[in-house]
Parts: sequence; C-alpha cells; structure tokens
Amino acid sequence: MSTEYSKNSLVRRVQTIADFQFGGLSGTGLFPEECEFILSTTGRIRQIILDGRRLATVRAKDGRLTLGIEGARRLHAVLLPPQYRVVIRDDVAEFVEQGKNAFAKHVVAADPAIRAGDEVLVVAGEDRLVACGTAMLSGAEMLAFNYGRAVTVRQGSG
Repeated sequence: MSTEYSKNSLVRRVQTIADFQFGGLSGTGLFPEECEFILSTTGRIRQIILDGRRLATVRAKDGRLTLGIEGARRLHAVLLPPQYRVVIRDDVAEFVEQGKNAFAKHVVAADPAIRAGDEVLVVAGEDRLVACGTAMLSGAEMLAFNYGRAVTVRQGSG
C-alpha cells in the first residue's frame, strides 16, 4: 500500500479540515494551491508551509489544525468578526504580541461560539491581530470570569 498522495489531494485534505474546524469556506483562504507539506514517516500531513513559513500543523491526536501566526493572518483575513476572535484590552496587547498568555480579566469581547480547546485569534482594538492560540475557556466564560487564563498563546505577532 502506497502512502504517496498527489499535492492536489493534500491541499484538498487540509482545506476540508479547515472548513470543518473554522466553518464556511475558510480552507481555500487559509491554504492556497502553492502550499508545501511536511509529512510524518507514515505519510500523514504534519505541517503546512507557504513561502517557507508554517501556516499550520495537523495535530496527531485528533487531526485538528493548530495555527502558526502566518496561518492566523490568513484566517483573520477570511473570517468575519467576531468569528473565532477573542478581543483583549489595548493596554495588554503588547505583552500578548510577545507570546504571553491572554487572561480572562483582559478580555473585552469573545465569539460566543468559542469552546474550550478551539483555535482562536487574539485581537485588540480595530480588529488588529495580536496572537493565535488555544482557548482555555468558552467565549461566554471568558467574559464572565475575572481570573484565569482565557487563551494559551502559541505565537504572537510581534
């Protein structure tokens, strides 16, 4: 049995995962045809690269995407606010841009559809992308709590 797939097949696969995970037709905006792939030794997709920069990684445990900041920028461009966005106060944006976690007390708005474990975009005023990471709380909990980590930041834009 061969584990070799056509490049076209690999692009379609990650686009389908993105459409499922982020909704709509986000896959085509996130992963253009020019993407390159790093495969595991068993032939599974591990990382998606565009112009030498990592857009996303496919998690081995569940097949979902984790975004790099370049992938977050592309997703930010195709998703309309408030989709998958956590809005933080402007006075803490600089710290989060450097890769620091976003805490619930700093969240001023969040997509109510966010669930704990979702990949999210952290934005500051005027929908400026600050970071990307994993939601530790639901969108509603981020607004209700005054303590605790809201988003574990994977990569800041700074």
